[in-house]
Amino acid sequence: MSISKEAMAGVTVAVLALSTPFIAKWEGVSLVAYKDIVGVPTVCYGETRGVTMKDSYTKQECQDMLKVAVEDYYNRLKPYMTNPNIPIGVQSSLLELAYNVGVVKAGRSTMMKLANQGKYVEACKELDKWVKAGGGKIKGLVNRRADSKVNLCLTGLKK
Repeated sequence: MSISKEAMAGVTVAVLALSTPFIAKWEGVSLVAYKDIVGVPTVCYGETRGVTMKDSYTKQECQDMLKVAVEDYYNRLKPYMTNPNIPIGVQSSLLELAYNVGVVKAGRSTMMKLANQGKYVEACKELDKWVKAGGGKIKGLVNRRADSKVNLCLTGLKK
């Protein structure tokens, strides 16, 4: 069964609407560049692409940057989604993961494979594995993934 362009556009709007505030909440905002937990220059809502330690932005610039970045990440993640029926919450959680760990890692993950197989609850459980950075388990990532699993991924699924 093919999905109309209008339906696909509606799904995109819904995924972005769910994911963007979630990402903002967990990334937090810094108007000046800083080095993240693994030493990568970062600014605004976790933006790392092209960031130098001299960068600074207004809150509005950061919000605009986040909106553009989340849409870009989603557009680059979509080709990995071969199942057109992946629920909006699961897609949102995959997008949130991609924003945090990278599109290729999320796209090639077991979570994506399970989502493409229609095993949505199993896919959501994979989030528990994405809790390490800089060689160790990070409490903030444990909390972020638990929140993503419950409030994005599993939303509306029969458990």
